[in-house]
Parts: sequence; structure tokens; C-alpha cells
Amino acid sequence: MLDLVIGYWLSRMVQVAARLGLADRLAKRPRTAADLAREVGAEPDRLYRVMRALASCGVFAEGVRGRFTLTPLGETLRSDHPFSLRAFATMMTEDYNQAAWARLIDGVRGTAVPFELANGLAPFEFYDRHPEHLRVFAEAMSSISATENPAIVSAYDFSRAGRVVDVGGSQGHLLSTILRACPGVRGVLFDRKPVIDRARAAPYLAGELAERVEFVAGDFFTSVPEGDTYVLKYILHDWDDERCVRILRSCRQAMAPRGRILVIDNVIPPGNDPHWGKLLDINMLVVTGGRERTKAEFAALFRSAGLRLVKVHPTACPLSLVEAARARG
Repeated sequence: MLDLVIGYWLSRMVQVAARLGLADRLAKRPRTAADLAREVGAEPDRLYRVMRALASCGVFAEGVRGRFTLTPLGETLRSDHPFSLRAFATMMTEDYNQAAWARLIDGVRGTAVPFELANGLAPFEFYDRHPEHLRVFAEAMSSISATENPAIVSAYDFSRAGRVVDVGGSQGHLLSTILRACPGVRGVLFDRKPVIDRARAAPYLAGELAERVEFVAGDFFTSVPEGDTYVLKYILHDWDDERCVRILRSCRQAMAPRGRILVIDNVIPPGNDPHWGKLLDINMLVVTGGRERTKAEFAALFRSAGLRLVKVHPTACPLSLVEAARARG
């Protein structure tokens, strides 16, 4: 129980390492805390104590004469690591997120969203008003996508699609992974106008993919572009059931007769075994008021939107592709 109670101590120390860029510096050569402190603007003894504590958790390793090196775990805090979690670690431990989690008890006692109680705005409005936090959020989501999207594309045959619409696709990381794996497929990146404006300047859908992609701005509660395959990654988990049904109905109305909708989210399994989705579910309660769902809960959403659940496709990462088609009859 003690480890659970003091978990925030560890996350705050990881935030220090991430924000100061310690892993990037240690990737070049072993360094002492005093040496690093001069570069990052820290007090040497206090930085040493934090690094010593992180070494006891496996993030760093302290060697002879107080020189620290990176461990495989610490490598993921490098900004240039292919599966970097530096931006994610920074974003999740920022004060605005921590303040939202501090209001979890209020969210459990009532129906208010803790993030809105703490920050006075819904998360998407908050990010629009705080571009630096939005930049880190986008980097964090892209870094997570680097580990997830290859597993997603390996779990489903996207080559059968003609026109893939990535609904709420942010900067287009998933869509670019699909298009690179399936040269005969065309894509549409669909999101809010501020997001689409940033996506046009992002690297993921540039170069050789540019001729196969259309950028469309709009509101997925109202309508979405026409297509035969719709991917919704980390979209439904942001919303309550009523608004999820509105999104799904928009997709069903625009989709080709034999089209498919692929909801890419965690599917909560039964039982008491650990599962990332069970923890992420509480983060959604705190941040957006949304939730992660079970297979039965997805099936109920689909029925309300005039769809039917076809199959749940597991992947090599915690996410699954929940496939839906038009309801028969």
C-alpha cells in the first residue's frame, strides 16, 4: 500500500528529469550531478538527491565517483528515442493535470468534470488558449502513437479500404502509418480547424503521401466526410454515451453501404487482473468526463447508432480495434 500512496513522489521526480533533459545529456556520456547542475540551472546537491532516488527506481544507475548513466528504462526519457516518453511524462505531470487529479474526489461525488473544476475550461478549450501546453500535448500523443500505430496496422487489413477517414486524427500519425503500409489506399484527415491547420505543417502526411491525403476541418458531432473505412482512435473515450452515439451516427450517415467503422480504444476485460485501460478510464473521468468501455458497452453504443458490432481485433499493444458495420435490416 505504501508504494501506491507515494506514487506521486515518483512521477514528480520523473517530471524533473524530463523537463531538465537529463536523459539527453546522459546519452552522450556518464555525468555527475554537479556537472549536470551547471548546465540545467539546478542546485548540485539537490539534483544529486533526486537522481539518486531515481537510480533506486531503475531510471538511472550511479557508478564510481558519483557518475550517473542511463538504464534501458531511462532511455525512454530521451527526446530522440524512437519510443520516447519525455513529452508524455512532462504533460501528465504538469500542474494543470495534477490540479485536475486533485479534484478526483469531487468527480466521484458528483457529475462535474474534475479538469473543468480545476482549470475553468474543458480540455480542448484549455489547449486552444495555452499553445505551449498544446504543443507538449501533441508531442506526447505522437510519442505514444509511435508505439501503438504499427501494432494497430498489423492487426487489421487496411488494404481492403479505398478511402480511410481518420476522424479526430490530430496530426495524422495513424493515417500516415496506414497509408505507408497500404499504397493503394487514400486518406482523409478530419478534425477541428485549429488542429487541421497545425496538421498541414506537421511532417507525417507530407512528401510522398501528400497526393493521397485530403485535409478536412469540421465538427464530428454534425457530419464527417464520405469514406468506406472510418478510424476513431482515442475519440469515443473522450465522451459520454450520448455524444458517442452522435459521432457514430455521423459516420454511419456518411459511410459507404459496406463500410466499416473501427473504434480504436481500450476494451476493458472482466475480472481483477491489471489492465492499462482500467487506469486510463479514471484519467478520462478526471480530464474529459469520458470513459473506457467493455465489449458489451461498445455493442450497446453501436446499437443506439444503427450499427452492429462485427468483431474485436486485439493488437500487440493495449488497444483493440472494435469493428462495426451497419445494422442488418
